[in-house]
Formats: sequence, C-alpha cells, structure tokens
Amino acid sequence: MFRPTLAAFAVACSTALAGAPAVAQSLADTFINAYQNSDLLEQNRAVLRAADEDVALAVASLRPVLNFVAQARGQKQSAGQQRESLTASVNLSAEITLVDFGRGALARQSAEALVMGTRQALLNVEQQVLLDAARAFMDVRSAVETVTLRQTTMRLTQQELNAAQERFELGEITRTDVSLAEARLAAARSQLAAAEGDLAVAREEYKLVTGRHPGQLRQPPALPALPATLQAAQDIARLTHPSVKQAQFEVTAAELNAERTAAQRHGSVTADASVGVTTDLLNSGPATRSASAGVQYRRPLYQGGAISAQHRQALARRDAARSGLHRSVAQVLQNVAVQWANLDVARARIAAGQQQVRAAQSAFDGTREEARLGARTTLDVLNAENDLMDARTVLLQSQAGVQVASYGLMAAMGLLTVDHLRLGIPTYDPEAYFNAVRNAPVTSQQGEALDRVLRAIGRE
Repeated sequence: MFRPTLAAFAVACSTALAGAPAVAQSLADTFINAYQNSDLLEQNRAVLRAADEDVALAVASLRPVLNFVAQARGQKQSAGQQRESLTASVNLSAEITLVDFGRGALARQSAEALVMGTRQALLNVEQQVLLDAARAFMDVRSAVETVTLRQTTMRLTQQELNAAQERFELGEITRTDVSLAEARLAAARSQLAAAEGDLAVAREEYKLVTGRHPGQLRQPPALPALPATLQAAQDIARLTHPSVKQAQFEVTAAELNAERTAAQRHGSVTADASVGVTTDLLNSGPATRSASAGVQYRRPLYQGGAISAQHRQALARRDAARSGLHRSVAQVLQNVAVQWANLDVARARIAAGQQQVRAAQSAFDGTREEARLGARTTLDVLNAENDLMDARTVLLQSQAGVQVASYGLMAAMGLLTVDHLRLGIPTYDPEAYFNAVRNAPVTSQQGEALDRVLRAIGRE
C-alpha cells in the first residue's frame, strides 16, 4: 500500500522554513558581520590612508627645510712646513621655496583629487563585500533547504520501498519493482550526501565573507525597492556609481598634473639661510662663526628635452584618464543592463518554477492514486515523486536567485552600501584620518589628533 507521503513532505518543509528562533540571523546581520570583519575592506582602508599621506607630502614640499649638520674634517699640509689640522663644525641651514608658480598648490589639489577617487574605490569594495554577503546568505539558505528536501525524498523513497516490499509479499508486484525502489533509495542517499557537501561548502564561504559560521538563518526580507525601468536604473548608476566618480576624480587629477608639469618651465624662487661654528681641535685659536642668507631664482634653459617630454606625458595621461571615464560609464551602464536582465530571468524562473511544482504535484497525486488502483507501477510513482522534489529544488534556487539578482542590481547602480541600506551601525570615517594628516602635522595639536585617530582604528 502507499502512505500519504505528500503530507509528510509538507510538514517537513514547514518545520524547516518557519521554525526560526528569535536569535536567528537575518540578512541585515549578515551584512553587518561582513562589513565589520572584512579583511578586504581593511586592506583598502589602509590604501586610502596611504593616499591621504600624499596630500601631506604635497603640503610639506611648500614648507621650509631645516637641516642640522655636524662635521669633522682632518687635513695635513707638507708644503714648506708640516701642519696638521682637525676641524669640527656645526651648521644650521634652512631653505624655502618662495615662488614656484603654482606647482605646489597644483600638486596638493591633484593629491586631494586622487584621495577622493580612492574613497570611491573603497565604496566599490564595500559594495562587493555586501554583495558577496547577500550571495553567501542565500547560498546557505538554499543549501539548507535542499538538504531538507533531499532528506524528505529519502524518507519518502524508504516508505515507497517498504510499501513495495509489502505488495511483493502479497504477490501484487514482482521482485523487479522492489529492486527499482531499492535503486531509487540508493540514489536518494547519494543526492542527500551531495546536498550536505554543498551545505558544508556554503557554510565555509559564508565564514570567509562574514568572519563566522552561520547559525539559523531567517527568511530573507522583502526585496529592496528598485527602479521601474532600465533607463531609470542606468540614470541612477551614471550619477552615483563609485566607479564613475572615481574616474571623474582621476580625470581631475590628471588635468592638474598636466598644468603642474607645464609650470616647470617657469622655474622657482628660493631663499636660504645658514649659521655655523667651526673650530680647529689641534691648533688653538678662536672659533670661526659664520652666517649667510640669500635669494635665488632658478629657471631651466635646457635639460635635453626632459621638461617637454614630461609635459607631453602628462597630457597623454590626461587623455587616457578622460577615455577611462567614458569607458567606466559604458561599463557601468552595461552592467546595469546585465543585472536587469538577470533579475528578469530570475523572476521568470520563479513563475515557471511555481507552475512546474503545481504540475508535478498534480502528477504525483494522480500517479499515486492510479497506482493504488493497479493502473500504475512502483516505478511510475517513484519517477513522479522525484520530479516533484526536483521541481521544488529548482523553485528554491530560483527564489534565492531573485534575491541575489536584486542586490546585484543595487550594486550595479552604486547603491549597495551600508548607508543606503540603513543598517544602523558605525561606519568607517575617511574624513577623520584625512583631516588629521592633511596639513602634515609633526608634534602639534594636529599630531595629537592623528594619534587619537590611529588608536581608534587600532593602527598605532
């Protein structure tokens, strides 16, 4: 006889999917863990801090250079009479650029533009980290649900085998039908083992992304709000995507560098001053004191074409940056279109999957009833049951695919960030370190502020 296996299947699925405890992890929790534990974000934050120091270096180049020099020199003369001397000198010298025709200011502005571009690169990394987190979350949920389905399949197949053995003992079927049920049970065990392996892999991927293994995962939230049309999505991406903004800042930096190299032809005006004391350690005599100061204007007349080559190189890099901006915009718009198509496909797969599940369930119910009347064989029932389980597995994967595709579209538009998702957690503040170093502090109050920033991010 055949038992009501479909009811057992429904109970198992509802227990697995609806019985999440209050401490179950949500997708928002996964996003938060990924953001707080990402080594990739830490790496790129350090890259940003290194770019911040370029601004400090540009500022420092405009300040006086003060050097302390202590020197000892021995000398021996033998013309006429032999004389030896050992002199020691101490000098303090300073040099400052008075006029550089804007090169220093342009260097600082260029460095600041590159800092802004690097911040956008960090945002892009943040988007990738959060998208990986969404994908890992859905992969684990799909894997858990697939394992549940495979466990149910194995139990149902075991029930069908038991029923086949009873019917065989009653002489209603042949030994072949029993063997078919046994073979299908072995296949179900193999599929369950594969599903459990996929779950183990998904758990490790989740740990890589978030820094910890997943616990019980909640149902994913409602899909994020998305634009109604592809054109609207592309318009948002053109204005907000970090890759586009990064390319814009790189163009600005390249244009400023081209101006700076052109200004090299004007030379520079510098001032220098020095004071020193020199004494002969072997021969008695008063120490010699000296002081000097001066201003000079130096302008290159001929350097073998180096300045012209540097200017042409800067212009070429500027043109390359402009072309890179156009390319970035085109790639972002293409990616939005691709993600939009992926989302359409995922939605269509859900609709088709739901229809497939309804049809497979109807076929299974009908085949089971016909088998009770002797119009169907055990193999027919097992095939219908397998088709139903496969259809449910495909539907689960399609539902997860819609979630991932939705967040993929958000990332393609440049909106998959902690701030836009409103996760309500403290975020990394790139302004704090930049403001602490932008004026190249040494041991001033700014230096103390820098120490506090370093302690806050654990990098002192």
